[in-house]
Amino acid sequence: MDLTNKVAIITGAGGGMGQAVIQQFLEKGAKVTAVDINVDSIAHLPEEYPNHLTVVKANLTDEESVAGLIQTTVDTYQQVDVLVNVAGIAQSATDIENVSLKEWERIMAINTTAVFLTCRAVVPFMKKQKNGSIINVASISAERPRPGLNAYIASKGAAISLTKALAIELAPHNIRVNGINPGPSDTQMLGEFAAAGSDVNESKENTFLKSVPLGKLITPEDIAHTAVYLSSDLAKMITGSIVNVDGGRGL
Repeated sequence: MDLTNKVAIITGAGGGMGQAVIQQFLEKGAKVTAVDINVDSIAHLPEEYPNHLTVVKANLTDEESVAGLIQTTVDTYQQVDVLVNVAGIAQSATDIENVSLKEWERIMAINTTAVFLTCRAVVPFMKKQKNGSIINVASISAERPRPGLNAYIASKGAAISLTKALAIELAPHNIRVNGINPGPSDTQMLGEFAAAGSDVNESKENTFLKSVPLGKLITPEDIAHTAVYLSSDLAKMITGSIVNVDGGRGL
């Protein structure tokens, strides 16, 4: 799964999953633009990977900011071969009647609109190259919902539908578009799904862990390995697929 000579844009770079994806891509030889609205946790990385890593602070829900990060990547590396949309936010389990419009719009903006904006901005460059791979990280909850995560599930379901729509639209241009559905993942974000006031550690053990048939939480590295594969030439005939990396949670 060699990614040498490939240039990747990875969003959500400041989180645990995003950092794992960045690490795997760099180890496989790719050049990376790491994107997040808060880049403090990754600001040191360019020193470790000179000429292979660029850190960009960007608001993924803003058109100009997204266009700028794509252009920065092209100006720096003269190409863009892969887009991995890792960025996303959780929803604290909330009954639908208690979900505010502001919270609904916030979740949809980051989990869905940002995916639309990054895909829309990168496609013209990939069309010129006549190749590309786009990977959108969604959630197994879109296939097997959990109570109280209504806005989150809706946002991830929309991301999955967009992934499939773009896969058929962009296939004539040799641009592949796939998705990854993580199951309950061992990241800080997992605790954010618990209902307000509940014990996070108890929810992690008695709710999320027990929902995985293989008996373990998914690690960021599990997602990173899948993203690497889908970006590599080994997956050259895979498009429109949603890969469940969930330990069987979706069964």
